[in-house]
Amino acid sequence: MIDTDMWPLVHAERAALAADLADLTGEQWTTQSLCTELTVREVLAHLTAGATLTPVRWLAGVIRCRFDFEKQVAMRLAEHMGASPAETLDRFREVGTNTTTPLMPTVAMLGEVIVHGEDIRRPLAIHRDYPIETLTQVAEYYRGTNLPVLTKGRIGGLRLAAIDGPFTTGSGPLVSGTTVALIMAMA
Repeated sequence: MIDTDMWPLVHAERAALAADLADLTGEQWTTQSLCTELTVREVLAHLTAGATLTPVRWLAGVIRCRFDFEKQVAMRLAEHMGASPAETLDRFREVGTNTTTPLMPTVAMLGEVIVHGEDIRRPLAIHRDYPIETLTQVAEYYRGTNLPVLTKGRIGGLRLAAIDGPFTTGSGPLVSGTTVALIMAMA
């Protein structure tokens, strides 16, 4: 697939996540996500921010925050939280079909929505049956990059093999699991 063909996959994953979160209770929105310092609601706002950033807007934020990337993430998260969980979800729905990216390939944006979707879903015991072709593309991308996460070093010296699809990589001690589990381990 060429990069532009990835956008429908990104849009589908955003829509699926929004649908999964439609009926959350107020308490569920405050659940700690797998991102150790963020709630489910905050991770969703982070995904919204990522879907609105152009390279110029991202760079302007980095400069404004004096190259403190954590400060920039916090600033962008605050911009997209909204006054209530319902507003946070509405804002995410509004950017569901955006095709902007802050200096990353579209497949990285797909990885972001899958990984952060799992960061949200797992603590809430929400299961998603992802298309294996979509997961395989993200796994293939992650195995050869350090953007946006440092995956190459994390999996160096290991052989990864999916038990539910065609993804395999590396050599060394075997690590096997579902493709989404391997993606989460790489991320």
